[in-house]
This record gives sequence, structure tokens and C-alpha cells, in this order.
Amino acid sequence: MPDVLDQSELKEKAHRLVAAAIAAGADRADAVAVRGVSLSVGVRLGEVEDSERSEGDDFGLRVFVGRRQATISANVFADPAGLAARAVAMARAAPEDPFADLIDPDLLTRDFVDLDLLDLGTPSAAELTARALATEDAARAVAGVSNSGGASASWSLGGLVLVTSHGFAGAWLGSRHALSVTALAGSGTAMERDWAASSKIFAEDLETPEEIGRRAGERAVRRLNPRQIDTRVATVVWEPRAATGLVGHLLSAINGAAVARRTSFLSKARETAVFAPGVTITDDPYRRRGLSSRPFDGEGVAGPVLNLVEDGILRHWLLDGASARELGLATNGRAARGTGSPSPGSTNVTLQPGPTGRDAMIRSIDAGLLVTDMIGSGVNGITGDYSRGASGFWIEKGEITHPVSEVTVAGNLIDMYARLVPADDLEHRFGIDTPSVMIEGLTIAGR
Repeated sequence: MPDVLDQSELKEKAHRLVAAAIAAGADRADAVAVRGVSLSVGVRLGEVEDSERSEGDDFGLRVFVGRRQATISANVFADPAGLAARAVAMARAAPEDPFADLIDPDLLTRDFVDLDLLDLGTPSAAELTARALATEDAARAVAGVSNSGGASASWSLGGLVLVTSHGFAGAWLGSRHALSVTALAGSGTAMERDWAASSKIFAEDLETPEEIGRRAGERAVRRLNPRQIDTRVATVVWEPRAATGLVGHLLSAINGAAVARRTSFLSKARETAVFAPGVTITDDPYRRRGLSSRPFDGEGVAGPVLNLVEDGILRHWLLDGASARELGLATNGRAARGTGSPSPGSTNVTLQPGPTGRDAMIRSIDAGLLVTDMIGSGVNGITGDYSRGASGFWIEKGEITHPVSEVTVAGNLIDMYARLVPADDLEHRFGIDTPSVMIEGLTIAGR
């Protein structure tokens, strides 16, 4: 697929957009080109339900006239001069933004690290269909599974070309393979469902269809005959895939844009103890074959690996150029970018494991809840108030006793983070990876 993998044409078009912007009267400009190719197949009950393929290139142009900026995007590269002229006219009519600018040229990277992000193997629709069917078959083979919510297999290519008027030109391209399935157990109004998935850069790193399907089926069966519980204060343990939400709320709170707007409950917390001693959370853009890895950010900066939280102390905001200027700091290379303007974001985030196993944690709990799934958002980003629906399993005298559903876990993230204890069962499955975590003294609202 040389036409898809070769990004030289996209680079040339991005250069033309920048040149057209300068010719139209822009003082500075940058252009992005985003290539997307994807193929997916969905099956249910042994039959193909849908098969989709998409291909396209999208372009974005950001121009500056003094301290005024505008961004314009298109999915057809037919009139770069006209696109640039419209962007410059928009910028001249925009209000001044004292923090809008291209990144300092001294911060631009010139060395692009090879992160092994491109699997050259391209699956056919027939291969994806076989993967999805095998995954669903494995789920339906689990004793107690009564139905299927369907399985899907997908492959995609995506990446970024960035060209600026002050000399930066870079590109990267990455692949993604994914498998997922939803299994249902029980019958009538007593049915329960659960899911399992695997997503990797290389197909060879995916879990097998048998592993994914079996896990989904077993999880669904375990959830049968859930009970409600009385409202109480108790200890809560989140299993890894549910615990990612707790870290996600932190990332929203330390996003430089939210901090600059004072819309974060952690806006004054940098260099203070937010977590207990021993807790470390890293953000690593350079993990080989990492789902969120990239050699440079949306402004051309190769930001360092960061300990966002180090031994419980919050060390860093997530900063792009604009949020860093507004806060009087330097960017740390966390600009996320599509065809619009950059905004702060994270890469491969990991809550580092602690010394205690999850089984040992559970044995230490007299009464509590093991959360396996969260429902809804329920977080106030300004105050940190936390209230989310949950399901999972009740813990009594150190033993898991029965499934639980229709409960709400509530607290305040400031207090919750201070009491968070990570287990040792870290899983690398998502863009945010965590072990199980335990927090004491939370309100569990039931009947």
C-alpha cells in the first residue's frame, strides 16, 4: 500500500498551505495533514452484520496576524490559496490573544525517534471477519452465556504531518489492530452483560480471540443474580480497567487549559502532596508500540517522559504552548492535535504498581465493594466531587461473596486521591494503564 504509507505528498501539500498563508498576509502559520484509513467488521450470532472501510486525508491551517489567529480545515486539497486567504481574513477579524503563537524554534525537535508504531501487515475483510467470528464463538462457548452482543475486529492507520513557517517539518504514521466482544448471560429480565477487548499497534501482540471471548463470557456469567446493598461507608477496590477512570479525572484536572481557566479543583496543587507517599504516575510518549506514542507533539516538540505525580507530589501540568505561556511556564510537549488548534493532552499514562496484591487487599477488607464497571461521568471538575454508578462484587470478611449492581460510589477526588493505594497487578491495555486501587471510607449509595 505505498499510496497510503507514503506521506511525502501530504508533506508537500502542507508546505503549500503554509506558503499560501504567508503569501496571503499571515505573519506565521502552521499546517497539519492527517491521513486516516480504517477497515472494520462486526458480527453477531455467527453472521456478519456490517463491514466498513474508510479512507481520507484532512488538512488544517492555522494562521497568525500579529496576536490574532484563526484555524480552518478541509478534506479536499483543491484551492490552497483560497483556503489560506479565508484563514487570514478570519484572523484579521479575530480578537487578539496574547498567548497564541507558534512554539519557540529552539524547542522544536530535529530528531524523530523510531517507536515501532507501524505494522506493515494489512488484514483483509475476510481475515477480520475470521477474527471476529472466532472471538464471538469463544464467548458463546462459555457455560452460562445465553446470547451475544456481537464482536468486532478492526484495523486502522493514522498519523500526522506538521509543517510550520519557522522551519519544522515532521511526520509519523501508526497502525492499530483491535478485537472486542460483548457476551450476555441469563435470560429475560435477569440477563447480565460484560465485554472484553484487546487493542495493539501490531496484530501479533493482540490477545487471541479465544482469550478475549472466554474473558467476556466468564465476566458476564459472574455477574448473574446481583443484589442491591444498603447505603453505607466502606472500602472500595477498583479493578484495573475500572480504575483508569480515576486517573482520567486527574488528567482532566491537570490539563493546562483547565488550570489556566481556573476550572480545575487542582489549579493550585502543583508541587503539593495530592496522593499518598509512594504513588507515582508517569506519562511516556516514547513507549515502543505504545497506543498513544508519538515522536513529537502537535506543535513539533518532543516532550520528555514525565512523572506527573512523583512519590505523591503533583509535579507537572499537561502543557501545550498557549497554556504554558498563560501560566508563565514552558511547554512540556503535550500538545494534542487534529486539524484544529493544539490543546493539552496526555500520551501513555501509567499509575505505577504498589507492593500489595489485589487478593491481599481484598483479604484485608471487612466489608467493601470490588468495582468492575463504572456508569456515567458524575465528576465536578471544579470541586472534585465524585459520584458515579457502579457494579461489581461485595466483599465480606475478606471474601468476595456476591455480585452487586445499581449502586453509586461517592466522595471527593481530593480526599480520594490522598487515600488511594495501588496494587501490584498493573495491566498495559489502554492509553491509561493502572493496577487495581483501593480507597477507604467512601460512601456507597444503595437501597
